[in-house]
Amino acid sequence: MQVRAVLYHPELITDELYHATLTRVDPDAQAKIKGFYRREDACRTLIGAILLRLVLKERGIPHNSITVSKTPEGKPYLLNQGPDDPIAFNITHDNSLISMAFGPGVHQAPAFSIGVDVMKVQIPAHDTTDSFIAVFEQQLTTLEKSQLASDIPEQQRVERFFWMWTVKEAYTKALGLGMGFEFIRVEFDAVQRQIKIDGKTPKGWKFTLFTIPDADDLYEGVAAEFVGGDGSQVHDEVAKDCSSWLTVVDALSVLQRAVDELPSISSLVYKSGGV
Repeated sequence: MQVRAVLYHPELITDELYHATLTRVDPDAQAKIKGFYRREDACRTLIGAILLRLVLKERGIPHNSITVSKTPEGKPYLLNQGPDDPIAFNITHDNSLISMAFGPGVHQAPAFSIGVDVMKVQIPAHDTTDSFIAVFEQQLTTLEKSQLASDIPEQQRVERFFWMWTVKEAYTKALGLGMGFEFIRVEFDAVQRQIKIDGKTPKGWKFTLFTIPDADDLYEGVAAEFVGGDGSQVHDEVAKDCSSWLTVVDALSVLQRAVDELPSISSLVYKSGGV
C-alpha cells in the first residue's frame, strides 16, 4: 500500500491553473467539481481526482479509459478493471490536506477493502476540549472515554481523540459501508496502540498510523487495509521514516504536473463515469 498526500494552500493556486487542470478530468468529474459553491472545496475534490489519474498514468493505464463508479453505499472504485493487478484506492481530505491510499485490489472486489482518513489536530475555535469531545461521546467506548478524561493533559487528550476518530473513519471507509456502521463498534486503545472491533481483535486487518506536518499544524492519518490471514497489524509510523510508502507534495506541483502530463479532454473520447 502507498499513500500520496497533498498540502493545499488556496493562495498559491491561480485561476488559470485551476481551469487548466479542470480540463484534465472527465466531464462527470468536472460537473461535480463545478457544483461546489466554495473554490476551496472544488480544488480539494479536483486534487483528489488528479491524484488518482496520475497514479493510473504511472501504471500505464490510458487516460480516457479511466471510469470511476460507486457501490450502492457510495464507495468509489474503478469500473471494468482487468483481472491482472486491479487497483484499490480511497481518497480523503481535511482542511489543507488531501490524501489517497492505494494498492493492489485483492480482497472484496470491486471496491476492495482499503480506506484512509486524515484529520487536523485542532479543536475548533468556538469549542473547548470538553465540549468538542462531548459531541462525539456516544460513539466512544468506555475505554476510549477513560483515555480522554479531563484530568489528562489537554494536548494529549486532543491527540488521542483524533487518533481514535481517524481509526474509526479509516476502518469504516475500508469496509465501504458509509453511515451504516456504528463507530462505537471500533475501539482504539491510544495507550497500547491496539484496535478492536466489537470487542475483538480484527483478523486480517492492517492499520498504519502516520502524521504529516504543515508549518505549525499537524495532521494525524490512518490507513486501513484488509490483507487477509489470522493476524492483526497496527503499524505506528509516527516520527519514523515513511518515505518508502508515503509521499507528501504541495498542490501547486501536483496540478502543474497534471497540466504537463495529462491530455486535455478535448483530445479524448471518454467513457461515462466520474469521481
